[in-house]
Amino acid sequence: MAQTMTFPAHLRATLVLGLPLIGGQLGQMLIQITDAVMMGWYGVTELAALVVATSIIFVILILGSGFAWGVMPMVAAASEAGDDVQVRRVTRMGIWASLGYCLLALPPLLLTPDLFGKLGQSPDVAALADRYFAIALWGVVPALLIMALRSFLAGLEHTHVVLWVTLLAAAVNAVLNYALIFGHFGCPELGIRGAAWASVASQCAAAMVLIWYARWKEPQREIFRRLWRPDWVAFAQVFRLGLPIGITSLAEVGLFSFASVLMGWVGTLDLAAHGIALQCATATFMVHLGLSQAATVRAGRAFGRRDALLLAQGAKAALLLSGLAAVMTVAAFLSLPETLIGWFLDPADPQLPQIVAIGVSLLAAAALFQVADAAQVMALGLLRGVQDTRVPMIYAAISYWLVGAPVAYLLGIVAGLGGVGIWLGLASGLILAGVFMMRRFWTRAVPRLAAA
Repeated sequence: MAQTMTFPAHLRATLVLGLPLIGGQLGQMLIQITDAVMMGWYGVTELAALVVATSIIFVILILGSGFAWGVMPMVAAASEAGDDVQVRRVTRMGIWASLGYCLLALPPLLLTPDLFGKLGQSPDVAALADRYFAIALWGVVPALLIMALRSFLAGLEHTHVVLWVTLLAAAVNAVLNYALIFGHFGCPELGIRGAAWASVASQCAAAMVLIWYARWKEPQREIFRRLWRPDWVAFAQVFRLGLPIGITSLAEVGLFSFASVLMGWVGTLDLAAHGIALQCATATFMVHLGLSQAATVRAGRAFGRRDALLLAQGAKAALLLSGLAAVMTVAAFLSLPETLIGWFLDPADPQLPQIVAIGVSLLAAAALFQVADAAQVMALGLLRGVQDTRVPMIYAAISYWLVGAPVAYLLGIVAGLGGVGIWLGLASGLILAGVFMMRRFWTRAVPRLAAA
């Protein structure tokens, strides 16, 4: 039946699966965007501290997320084969691997004094960033649990709940931010610490709702039954697939976090503008990431039934949708930069014109790599669907850290181009990664499945 699907049917299937995932990604971004907007209203120095602190937390989160995201293609393939036992096994061990990562990674970071001072940030920014970090880092635990449950549900094509739960978490975060940052509703004015507490609370709420939903919607899978018992065979499968995913994601996210550190060296206003422009670029990237996850599920099901035609046609549909989104993003970044940046700042802030001027140039640079960024994340999603993660990890390391990071440093710091030079370095790494990943999918993954 899948082989007879028309191309419009592939587009519809991708959209039905992908739109809630896109919405869920954008909803998750609302938490970070709300933090940035409200912190920008509270103070520019606080915004700069938030930017650099969340960049490091995101690196930590992304490295551990590989085990959770590895669950998605394995659940999709096992579900297509009718193997409920394997679905349960890999999901449970995905949760194990994610929580085990937290036990190893978080304590050393919490015990490191003056972390952001050691990263070269100015004393006032470093002190605020340390306060935020000490609280918000605990949110990594519920965040990774959320990712594992989202992967389980998305692999079974239950994507609408991902959207609604994430929007609920974003709403909770916004209300708590308003109360705790500024001291409304009888709450103390906690400033940047209020933003940290709000983010942790919203993540915990989302995790509890997803646990309830997974137990209610999929009782036959019984993913929480005997959760305390190890399954080392399934754990090894999750680890082998998930670790390269985490390292691949870390290579890209680490590049952007490295750019945030470089921007801190350039200046506080530049770092604030970078944070705003990065929020805009990341929000549009969530569209491609949601489509990439839909492509992972559909590719995983094609892989489970060994259907190369279904894989290729589904990939073309996902890539077309992602390409259209990239074109619209480029148009917005080039035509409405002042409007986009102005949303994040108090109109009465005397530093507004300087930050907007810097941000406009950064959004112009971001427009250059939208297509390449979309191509690399879509190819990654498709390759994960066919459980090909090791070589893409190598491609990511080469593209981002042997090319992107050095070019960003040379252009931005050595050549003195500042933020624009740093962002052009980011573009060079993304373009190379897009070429590498897309070539591997079409010249290796699809032909191999056709020959199987």
